[in-house]
Amino acid sequence: MNTIMGYQRENGDIGVRNHLIIIPTVICANHVCNRIAQMTPGAVVIPHQHGCSQIGDDKNRTFDVLAGTGKNPNVGAAIIISLGCEVIDPTALADAIKATGKPVEVFDIQSIGGSVKAIQHGAEMAKRMLTRLEQQPKVPVPMNKLKVAVKCGGSDATSGLASNPALGVAADKLIHAGGSIVIGETTEIIGAEHILASRCVSTETSDKLYDAIHRFEKEIERMGADMRGGNPSPGNIAGGLSTIEEKSLGCISKCGTQPIEDVIAYAEHIPEHGLYFMDSPGNDIECVSGMAAGGAHIVCFTTGRGTPTGSAVVPVVKITANKFTYSSMEDNMDVDVSDMLAGLLNLEQAGEQIWQEICEVAEGKLTKAEILGHQEFSINRIGPSL
Repeated sequence: MNTIMGYQRENGDIGVRNHLIIIPTVICANHVCNRIAQMTPGAVVIPHQHGCSQIGDDKNRTFDVLAGTGKNPNVGAAIIISLGCEVIDPTALADAIKATGKPVEVFDIQSIGGSVKAIQHGAEMAKRMLTRLEQQPKVPVPMNKLKVAVKCGGSDATSGLASNPALGVAADKLIHAGGSIVIGETTEIIGAEHILASRCVSTETSDKLYDAIHRFEKEIERMGADMRGGNPSPGNIAGGLSTIEEKSLGCISKCGTQPIEDVIAYAEHIPEHGLYFMDSPGNDIECVSGMAAGGAHIVCFTTGRGTPTGSAVVPVVKITANKFTYSSMEDNMDVDVSDMLAGLLNLEQAGEQIWQEICEVAEGKLTKAEILGHQEFSINRIGPSL
């Protein structure tokens, strides 16, 4: 398969979805944005708690994640709504997203005259923009531009034994097809970082990987905390994982076997072609949001214990190798590879099953998270609020 049916963007990107996104620049605009999205079926919204009382790198991160999410190739158009007095500049944010060539509108609640008028104004604007988006046809687009993020959460013993290695097979298939894979979760590779470092294409890249680990470990020390207090989590331990190292060895298997081309920052643009590591937290929503802001088209998310979370702009494919989890949470799970543990499905067959799901989702098949309306979004913070 050299092409898929998707959306061709003006800047050369491809999209596998065609969302109208409503972006609040600040927490104070969340309610207005939420109400507009409720009145506009088909629109997505990313409420968050930031945008004010932030400075320096912390303010820049909020800006970068909001801009990156708006620039995600699955987004066809954006509406930016500000309060009118926050630290995030709505015009600069709009300009950053407009650079991709997609239509962007922006207004602030104070100038419009309050919440009621802003909701009415925004709802009318959203309906007009959504109507135009719905007229945009799908066309054949190159498969080698597809970027898939790999993530795990709610892990148990079945994750490292089966679902993660199976996802690794699918990851290799995409890279062989010319696409991109990004793995993150800096906290989830501790104890196995030397294995990933040995796969880096250069000493410079492996040094960047080690630097990411060391920065995190120093931050934990500064807090006077012990990493083992939160990782493995109580749910991980109940699911059969005993140590950070055991969890990490399972975690890294989901990115396959290809060399790591580079280490990129949280929410940084994901390059085309090859395997990349994103320096990001293990927290499910913060990590997925950073991957979406980096331009991932799809997230493949393995889970043993079971987690329902999704994303506003990126289809999240849930994969499990725990038969009980699949049967009890079938509303949330997309792929069941538990037959691996019964000897009825080998690694290559399980990887092919996941690969076929990726291809179908890329061409429009809705994930369970999309069907249920999961649109979780969260920005990883750096500094304190002022």
